[in-house]
Amino acid sequence: MELELSATHEMFGLPYIIFRPHNVYGEHQNIGDRYRNVIGIFMNQILQGERMTIFGDGMQQRAFSYIGDIAPIMARSPIVTAALNRVFNVGADQPYTIKYLADKVAEIMAVEPRVEHLPPRNEVYVAFSDHSACKEAFGSSPQTPLEEGLRRMAKWVKQVGTRSSREFKNVEVVQNLPPSWAAAGQ
Repeated sequence: MELELSATHEMFGLPYIIFRPHNVYGEHQNIGDRYRNVIGIFMNQILQGERMTIFGDGMQQRAFSYIGDIAPIMARSPIVTAALNRVFNVGADQPYTIKYLADKVAEIMAVEPRVEHLPPRNEVYVAFSDHSACKEAFGSSPQTPLEEGLRRMAKWVKQVGTRSSREFKNVEVVQNLPPSWAAAGQ
């Protein structure tokens, strides 16, 4: 899609702005999605009395982006001339291990950390982005500390309760699906 937008701009002059948000969490997130958004998955598992599931040893590193930090940037982007026809990574700068995240989520949800380690997946071990282009175009903006963002989300999650994943019959791609994900869909 990014290449299509670039080509459309070159051919027809259509302006664009592309954002690549990563590991976004916060209130109103779909905590019932069993495949995406590890913070929502962890909180939903805790509410259901289940163990938090971690693939591999939990030492994978990710930066987790609070929605309240990135939504304002994206919302004002159409009026920021320096943003036109550019691509931006947008999100938090500080990476954390998945194990650390699980411990923090348990602490904030006021439960003992109970984790089930599943077989590792074929995934990037350390993944977080450079946000210098975003800072250059939009200026520096405050980043909500992970613990504060988790507190806000946990408060909301406790109010709305557990959620279930929707089934997408005849749409799920099962080839090379990790066995634990396949089992979750049954």
